[in-house]
Amino acid sequence: MPDPRLSNIKACVFDAYGTLFDVFSVADGVRAAIGDDADRVTALWRQKQLEYTWLRSLMKAHIDFWQVTRDALDFSLSTVGNDDSALRDSLLDLYLTLDTYPEVSGMLAALRDNGIPRAILSNGAPPMLDAAVRSAGIADLLDEVISVEDVGIYKPHSSVYQIAVDRLKCQPAQICFMSSNAWDVAGAANFGFTVVWINRFGQVPERLPGKPVEELNSLEALPSLLGL
Repeated sequence: MPDPRLSNIKACVFDAYGTLFDVFSVADGVRAAIGDDADRVTALWRQKQLEYTWLRSLMKAHIDFWQVTRDALDFSLSTVGNDDSALRDSLLDLYLTLDTYPEVSGMLAALRDNGIPRAILSNGAPPMLDAAVRSAGIADLLDEVISVEDVGIYKPHSSVYQIAVDRLKCQPAQICFMSSNAWDVAGAANFGFTVVWINRFGQVPERLPGKPVEELNSLEALPSLLGL
């Protein structure tokens, strides 16, 4: 039996980076390229990548996530005194071939086999998402790959979550949304999605409106949570 809070779910929607794709899988490539500064650069790269999406949304100065990712990496490398443009380009390419978490393919297959529509809703630019999905071999396990570029602003703006409602033709509460990012969980729940927080990193909840109905440490248990 499904969890009663998830009994009316018509579609599952996933954040991409950090939820399906392991953004910290770039660390090995960074470490091989720059050595001792790798952990600092990897963490700062991700931090600035997120900060720039929020700040650009507030500034109404949108650029796509590929350029945000480039700018965040430039900042991170400059912070450790490295301005090698060739290195920057080789590290950027790692974002096109990110690893998925081990349970992702099996989980998506279980949802597909039970007739649950599956979509990505991501800050990522369409070419980035297409490359990552194809590299990971999960293209056939997804019905939709939706980018914020459709509305030109980043999560957690409500217009981003509305894209999934319109595309999947569901009411917000009929969409089970999964993210590993606590701020995205808050934004999606505040919008009206039924949210399951995939808290891979042991974060504490944000002090923001919008709460998940459930918290898991991976996506492995999602099908059983849905009663599949």
